[in-house]
Amino acid sequence: MNIGLIAHDSKKKLMQNFCIAYRGILNKNQLFATGTTGRLIEEATNLSVHKFLAGHLGGDQQLCSEIEHNHIDLVIFLRDPSPKSHEPDVNNIFTLCDMYNIPLATNLATAELLIKSLDRGDMEWREIYQ
Repeated sequence: MNIGLIAHDSKKKLMQNFCIAYRGILNKNQLFATGTTGRLIEEATNLSVHKFLAGHLGGDQQLCSEIEHNHIDLVIFLRDPSPKSHEPDVNNIFTLCDMYNIPLATNLATAELLIKSLDRGDMEWREIYQ
């Protein structure tokens, strides 16, 4: 499965900790992330991450393109519910996940449910859907 990983600045440490905790599951999948988030995940976990540009430099749009082309199966976006003005508008990611039926977690609780579901094989329907 192809997993998109994004985190607002205030949630990057939480994303690192999430990836450390679920490294064994994430290691069995292809990981895609915006630039800074991807670099931080690699540093913390030694996982291989395909890194797009930084979010504010177009990485969010690159991830959106991958979603539109049905190349992403799951998105974990740990977001700050009150983002700062310098962070890009990410509503496109939410809209595209809804349009293309991509499971999306926007907080730690949902991210853990989805990653455990992935590990159990509950996401195999994505292989048929493609």
